[in-house]
Amino acid sequence: MRRIGFLINPVAGMGGAVGLKGTDGNVEEARRRGASPQAKNRAHITLSLLAREPGISFFTCSGQMGEEALKETGVQEYQVLYHCHDESSANDTRQAALAFKMAGVDLVLFCGGDGTARDIFDAIGRDLPILGIPAGVKMYSAVFAIDPAIAAELMTGYDAHSLRDSEIMDVDEDAYRAGVLKTRLYGIARTPALPGKVQLSKHVFEEGNEERAKGKIARFIHEIMIPDVLYVLGAGTTTEAVARDIGVNKTLLGVDAIKNGKIVALDINEQILWDLLLQGEEVKILISPIGAQGFILGRGNQQISPRIIRRVGLGNIIVVATPHKLRETPVLYVDSGDSGLDAEFGETVLVVSGYHMAQRKRIYHSDTIQSEI
Repeated sequence: MRRIGFLINPVAGMGGAVGLKGTDGNVEEARRRGASPQAKNRAHITLSLLAREPGISFFTCSGQMGEEALKETGVQEYQVLYHCHDESSANDTRQAALAFKMAGVDLVLFCGGDGTARDIFDAIGRDLPILGIPAGVKMYSAVFAIDPAIAAELMTGYDAHSLRDSEIMDVDEDAYRAGVLKTRLYGIARTPALPGKVQLSKHVFEEGNEERAKGKIARFIHEIMIPDVLYVLGAGTTTEAVARDIGVNKTLLGVDAIKNGKIVALDINEQILWDLLLQGEEVKILISPIGAQGFILGRGNQQISPRIIRRVGLGNIIVVATPHKLRETPVLYVDSGDSGLDAEFGETVLVVSGYHMAQRKRIYHSDTIQSEI
């Protein structure tokens, strides 16, 4: 019998769609902006698959921190070890992880983001392997499965020989909200790993050739922009270079909208973006994958939600990345929160990588063999 410690950070990811770029310390502001909890929905996907697997016994927390999701997905073998009486906190996460360790679990499965990973690592360090069901805003750490369904696959497919060292990253959220990305290595955890199933930690490429490559991409995108079309620019330095070539300043780590060379809206949340789309304008979305991780949707740009993507249409999404980033990113990933929509992206996507230059990159799908992984 495999013994699994399981917990959910109920507020993880609430800041994403409403443009907060993180939820740590901003739960009430996220609620004020209309955010709703999403972590349990992500956990449901994983647990629904694991509920059909024999030989797994769960140890969990009361209420929203785990017990509710296990009940709702039909998991029979579970025991509540830690009781959370109020809204959960980082300390609850740490105390629950300690309770799992004392109970002798084999692994801690959690649903949350980078902050949740750090809290668990604070409590148990490298004493137990951990695996994250991705539910946060950024998730720059390497302890997360690619998506919730793959988390279930990892839980049933790993053994002691498939554990790997995985970086847990500390992101300064205050600086991040101000448009500055500051990260540091927080710790090295042990994580179940099967090829292509667990994300890498984010890489930032800053060499001089990168800046020249971004400039070439920006010049080409500027030249092909269509008058009277609304362009939605995702986060990142490559899309920032496009805005700079146009002559406007964008939010480095936010989502902005421009039209006819002028800013329409800065640092917009999902609802504002939806309202813009309802005006009936032709829209194109410009996004860039996270370095080394390869996510084009679902990490750091949750404002571009499934309903936004469906309204705009897959054919109106433009992906841009420098040749160096593409060399370091063997396959691209989509984790929009809607698995049906993710499947519609097909096997490959065309990525603009220079002036009149593009490369076809493979998109990972769990039901296909990816030769480049």
